[in-house]
Amino acid sequence: MSKPVVGSVVILRSILVVAALWLVPARGAAQDAIPNPPPEDSTAQDSTKYGGQEAVEFANTTAGEFTPGKGWQLYKSKRTSLNISAYGLVRYLNQMPGDQIFTDNLGRERVVAARNDIYWQRSMIWFTGFFWNPRLAYNITVWSLGATQQTLVFGNLQYRVGKALTLGAGMAPNLAVRSMTGSWPYWAGSDRQMSEEFFRAGFSSGFFITGQPISRFFYTASVNTNLSQLGVTAANDGRAMAWSTTVMWMPATGEFGPRGGFGDLEYHKNVATRFGSSLAYAPSEYRAAPPDQKNNETQLRFSDGVYAFETGALADGVTINYLAYTAFAIDAGLKYRGFSFQGEYYQRNMSNFRADGPLPLTHVFDRGFQAQVGYMVVPRYVLLYVSGGYVWDQYQRHPYEISPGFSVYPTRTRSWRLNLHTIRIYKSPTGSTFGYYAAGQSGWTFSLGTDILF
Repeated sequence: MSKPVVGSVVILRSILVVAALWLVPARGAAQDAIPNPPPEDSTAQDSTKYGGQEAVEFANTTAGEFTPGKGWQLYKSKRTSLNISAYGLVRYLNQMPGDQIFTDNLGRERVVAARNDIYWQRSMIWFTGFFWNPRLAYNITVWSLGATQQTLVFGNLQYRVGKALTLGAGMAPNLAVRSMTGSWPYWAGSDRQMSEEFFRAGFSSGFFITGQPISRFFYTASVNTNLSQLGVTAANDGRAMAWSTTVMWMPATGEFGPRGGFGDLEYHKNVATRFGSSLAYAPSEYRAAPPDQKNNETQLRFSDGVYAFETGALADGVTINYLAYTAFAIDAGLKYRGFSFQGEYYQRNMSNFRADGPLPLTHVFDRGFQAQVGYMVVPRYVLLYVSGGYVWDQYQRHPYEISPGFSVYPTRTRSWRLNLHTIRIYKSPTGSTFGYYAAGQSGWTFSLGTDILF
């Protein structure tokens, strides 16, 4: 291991030890302090009896990363209400080694854009409530990313017909993978893992329906303007829509903790299980720019980390203008007395390329998986976890990662978390300025941060 890596590990380990000694009480005291039901959490979205035989009600969060916490109720009358909720993340991120190159599928060398920085990484403010009728709910979201200096305002409306059906319109997720259905920010770390980030679609304006038609079974279906609206305006978008759906079955207890997130902070006294599947399809996703300009669609990458719509992605000098995207995933999870497991299998096919020149491939098919195991070593206080992912890709590059981490919950709720997340990555197929990964990176990533949701 190189000296910079050793130095970073020592520094992070020292910070972690000091935090743990300060925040963690004696193990015996923590064991004795486990309440039943769990303590009130300002982020709770349902009234589930965790680990009980029956769930009172499960709140099916449909807006992906746009679902607020409990927040502050500022006003409520017969005809309208207003609630304000907020999220914030500050994080140190170091992607190592800092100077490295990778080779793409055509044998060309490219520079890895590795980061070493401290940012107030993400802010979100939600204004939510109902208008005229409690069944008609609104959500206006202010989203800001410090690393890119982007700030956006968007929202959605939802009308609850009944438990089996809610109608929605506005910004919503393409439902290609489980993390797009409302579990954020209750993940192992503060961002998605490699496989999930690589295979998923993004967020875009659209219409959706969701509900619980029968006991312990939930569904959501959506039609969106495109796979990802970030950086794509109506003036440079294509005409084709994106379609997606997901189902969840929770046979044991009818719930899987707040938002169905990772980790058993709630300490289920009976086994909780979840099984699900997701499917997404975009028949003609567009690069959202003329052939002589840089692509605005940046959601899709091939497994060498190159944007699918970048000129020269599959052949020198050739630009793909349209392609068909199909993604399928199945997932399963379990929680019991502080132990948690979640796993997901993915497959994605990109085909029907329409390009301005000949291409060596007619389609690109990739498969992969992700698995996460965690245990509350101090119940409702300290979570140890490890995640892993692997991609069987068209180019036979075989990207993989192993990600051990550690979280401390100072308030014994999910409202405030301290997190150390480490990643051993090989040939990262994905990359972004808001997540953990730099495209093409092989090495270590260290993240130390804290986030709040209230």
